[in-house]
Amino acid sequence: MSYVAIQGGGRAIAGAAAVTEYLRTEEGLGNPEAEPLEIDAILHQLRHLVDRVVSEGGVYHPQFAALAVKQSLGDTLEAAFALRAWRSTRPRLTATPPLDTSRMRLIRRISSAFKEIPGGQMLGPTPDYALRLLRLELMVESPEAFRAVARDWLENCPEAQLPDSFPKVLDALRAEGLLPPLPHPRPLSPGERGESSAFDITREPLVFPVPRSAALATMARAETGSLLAIAYSNMRGYGDVHPTVAELRVGYLPVLLPHPVTGELAEVGEVLMTECEVVAMYAADEAGGKPVFTVGYGACFGHNEVKAISMAILDRALQKGMQDGPANPSEDPEFVLLHVDGVDSMGFASHYKMPHYVTFQSDLDRLRTTQQKSGEPA
Repeated sequence: MSYVAIQGGGRAIAGAAAVTEYLRTEEGLGNPEAEPLEIDAILHQLRHLVDRVVSEGGVYHPQFAALAVKQSLGDTLEAAFALRAWRSTRPRLTATPPLDTSRMRLIRRISSAFKEIPGGQMLGPTPDYALRLLRLELMVESPEAFRAVARDWLENCPEAQLPDSFPKVLDALRAEGLLPPLPHPRPLSPGERGESSAFDITREPLVFPVPRSAALATMARAETGSLLAIAYSNMRGYGDVHPTVAELRVGYLPVLLPHPVTGELAEVGEVLMTECEVVAMYAADEAGGKPVFTVGYGACFGHNEVKAISMAILDRALQKGMQDGPANPSEDPEFVLLHVDGVDSMGFASHYKMPHYVTFQSDLDRLRTTQQKSGEPA
């Protein structure tokens, strides 16, 4: 592919950046007294937007995700791109061991499979049960009314004694023999990768077939809309996964690292994440014995339930495709995993804005020549 230089291109690029920065200030839109958008305001008042950028950027840094949102004027793809670019400059110091999500400090936990679950349902923060109507009073929300929201909630919030952790719904189904048992790790030969060894998509290329961990890692930082679209295609007929949400969790997961002196695992912080486990149509287990439910899993940084559910559906669809062969696009690992990354997709679409003068001139020449030859008598 050929590109050509443009005279004055440097000045034009600088001018484009300058006018973008000018429009970022509300003076460019006729409000000379506008205040800059504070990072803390983005973090708390646009938290779902920040969570999307954290997840799609593939690095848990909410403050820098909010900064990326600010500098990209709210464009989630550009913000995720900037966050990934920053991540690529950071040294990798160590890796965590597999973390136990049953230890999450939950703020929301529901199950669509059972009315009563061990530990109880916890609705938590969600707009699921509210009417999707515009709240016009927010157009002129005063600082006093804004601060009163938190004050009123704290005054009326009942005290609750919550346990440190909640049991997993799937554990009860597995104990009853309705789910396949968890695999036991086997000794590996030198150079062999086990399924329990996480595939690092930031350092290893996707060469198909890929292990399930590679698919999960790719979808964990995929663009939410892309995952939803392909999962929706499966749900409405281009596939056969119609799952039930066994458990959907939102909470803070403790991060453990080995102590530099003792080597013992110590908690160094926590990350907000969303986890979804779905059960789907039953099938014979791997040993060919009694039928059991099949399972799909989804997890991502931040509070993003649509992404976690879509990921769990596609995880189950991809497992089916790898076992029986893909019958639909959503069951084809190569189709799904190479098309859900928002940064990759945006980059390919945006590259068409680059000058293609040479290639298009060649197309023009071929078309004109073809037209001339088609008009000649046989």
